[in-house]
Amino acid sequence: MAEALASTTGLAKRFGDTVALDGVDLAVAPGKITGLVGPDGAGKTTLIRILAGLMAPSEGTVELLGGAPARHLADLGYMPQRFGLYEDLSVVENLNLYAEVRGLPKSEHADTFKRLMDFTDLARFSDRLAGKLSGGMKQKLGLACALVKTPKVLLLDEPGVGVDPISRRELWAMVGDLTDQGIGVLWSTAYLDEAEQCDTVYLLNEGKLLFDGPPGELTGEIDGRVLRVTGFEERRRRFLTRALDLDEVIDGTIQGRAVRLLLAENAKLDLGSGVRTEVAAPRFEDGFIARLGGGPKGTSALAERYREIPASTDNAIEAKGLTKVFGDFTAAKDMNFAIPRGQIFGLLGPNGAGKSTTFKMLCGLLTPTSGTGAVAGHDLRRSAADARASLGYMAQKFSLYGDLSVRQNLNFFAGAYDLDRATAKRAIDAMVHIFELEKKLDVNAGILPLGFKQRLALACAVMHEPPVLFLDEPTSGVDPVTRREFWTHINGLVEHGVTVLVTTHFMDEAEYCDRVTLIYRAEQIATGTPDELKAQAEKLAGTDDPTMEDAFIALIEEFDARREAREAA
Repeated sequence: MAEALASTTGLAKRFGDTVALDGVDLAVAPGKITGLVGPDGAGKTTLIRILAGLMAPSEGTVELLGGAPARHLADLGYMPQRFGLYEDLSVVENLNLYAEVRGLPKSEHADTFKRLMDFTDLARFSDRLAGKLSGGMKQKLGLACALVKTPKVLLLDEPGVGVDPISRRELWAMVGDLTDQGIGVLWSTAYLDEAEQCDTVYLLNEGKLLFDGPPGELTGEIDGRVLRVTGFEERRRRFLTRALDLDEVIDGTIQGRAVRLLLAENAKLDLGSGVRTEVAAPRFEDGFIARLGGGPKGTSALAERYREIPASTDNAIEAKGLTKVFGDFTAAKDMNFAIPRGQIFGLLGPNGAGKSTTFKMLCGLLTPTSGTGAVAGHDLRRSAADARASLGYMAQKFSLYGDLSVRQNLNFFAGAYDLDRATAKRAIDAMVHIFELEKKLDVNAGILPLGFKQRLALACAVMHEPPVLFLDEPTSGVDPVTRREFWTHINGLVEHGVTVLVTTHFMDEAEYCDRVTLIYRAEQIATGTPDELKAQAEKLAGTDDPTMEDAFIALIEEFDARREAREAA
């Protein structure tokens, strides 16, 4: 085996009484992708910062290219979670700035920039301001800036967060080209399908190393324990809740009309007559959840205390021809859909497709150029204030008050929803208990770990028990366990009649939706149940048992092919 380009031995890092890393051994091999996975707060970012020379360890040894990290920074590429792009500078101006900072000779700028532009397919956008790029293009630019001087080791801290499946595949292809050149890559990720593509994976939890080795070793541990369940008569969300509350089941997800269950070791499961089960191939995420002791149970404490939304034959959310134009740019064109009470409707699409614009029009945050919309029976043009009062909104980016504590944010939103003092106290106490915020009440929201930020954001969105929830990428960047917690709550609320409009880049989460619409280039290009979209993809791509990600890519590629054929005619 080739000598490691970067390594840690017995690595420990403490912040006061908090142990961030506890005796971690890790090695990054040349020409390989090494995966670093774990829940929020596991220590992934701390480890990467120590390897980058930005932080000193409390104990243990750290080597980069045979010496201390500080001695070899010229041969290191580092892309942090929030890469420091200058949004008021263009793509090429950002590259120029990083080239100057990294000491790239002026004589090499032109050739290097051309190579990186071609590599990332950003040449068409060289003069566009970084702040105007989509999420996927920002990540590509961040990668390009990290490569202005070709490194021997590349550290990537969750580069796929908030990026659609097509852009993530492109990032993987680019990084694969780098490993072909012998570059060693450490890739931290919250997307466990990405971990399956790594050569070696290190799994961290609470600073301790739980697993290291090829991904297949972890999935092999749970062979025969994953079941695909069909044939049940009750609603799939209700069935999943009941199954997760069984001692024999330690995790479960919805997969179209079916439910996927992970059994405890040596468990025997009887789900009743008529229910059909078949053993399914395990995924890395299953092994990850099993190593952590399982996911959350099925019953949501939030849903248990939530009011029952009255039955109605009227649609809870309607979009009729919603269109938004900014100057000569159409951000969303002729959006049409209707969502009944107690359903989940998903908006899918690449970065910049028009999903968030559609969201903001329905929330009353953007005035449509044309078309109409309604929320809980309130027309957006005539009764925008009533429509906003009937919904809970969780924005794509953390939108609470970062300089206020958790307690102050909860008090502020209780006041904004006009809850009386007694109701506000009950609601806040419940949110603190349900989302386990007791130890964070006096912490400023802006410095919370991502998982707790998202918990607080959801708590603030639901404390007034609205009949409609708008969730714009609510689980972006959070680990699988936290994502399970969120969907346990969402599924439980829907069973109480709450209607949910959601966007997500996790294609497995799209399976929870009753119906989805795929938005691309500001247009709806496909609408239906997850199984209907997968059936379309099966015909288009000839793929057996396609995933939602397969459907996403196949439908977009088919749309592009038709558009190119029209333009060529």
